[in-house]
Formats: sequence, structure tokens, C-alpha cells
Amino acid sequence: MEPNYKLIGQRIKVQREKRNMTQERLSEQSGFSPTHISNLENGWTKPSVSSLVRIANALSVSADALLCDSLIRSEPVFDAQLMGELSDCTPWESGVILDTVRTLKRSLRQHRPSDPQ
Repeated sequence: MEPNYKLIGQRIKVQREKRNMTQERLSEQSGFSPTHISNLENGWTKPSVSSLVRIANALSVSADALLCDSLIRSEPVFDAQLMGELSDCTPWESGVILDTVRTLKRSLRQHRPSDPQ
């Protein structure tokens, strides 16, 4: 599977914003220019493996957290993100979300293309 650099860039931005970091601060932490960080976040520049490692370390996240949209086995990352989203739900909200997920899952499985990617 070819990496989706736009999605990788979006994940870098999300992780940066979760930490209340500016692009300037991330550039200082990772050793890249703010322009390079901006280009990565917009998907205009393809990061090398060493660049991804430096950025993941600067953000204190795993490389999986940045690459999960391009990985076949990324369930742990998505599971952790889902649990994070649910962590502040009320019991009523959790019940509604659970019912929605069950319905969505059933619909997806009924309408799955013959060659899902």
C-alpha cells in the first residue's frame, strides 16, 4: 500500500495541536524549518523515514500514530483513538454511540465491495 502523505501530514498536525504546539515549536523540537513542517502537514512534501522518526519523537508519539492510515495492521492505534474519544462520554452518550457503531458496522458489512482496500 502506497503511503497517503496527505493523511500522514494531517496526523502530524492533529498530534501537534493536541499538544498545543505551534509549527515553530515542532520545528525546534524536530530540527526542521517551520516551512518544512507546514509542507509536511499539507502533504506537499514526502517525509523520509528518518524525518518521521524525528517528528514522532518530537511529538512523543509512535510512528504508528502517524502512519496508521497507510498500515495494514493498525488496529491498536485506531482502538486507542476510539477509546480516547469515548473516555469523556456520559453513559447515555456511550449507549447512543454503541448503537450507532453496531448499525454502521452491520451496514458496512452488507455493502462491502468485493475487494476492500
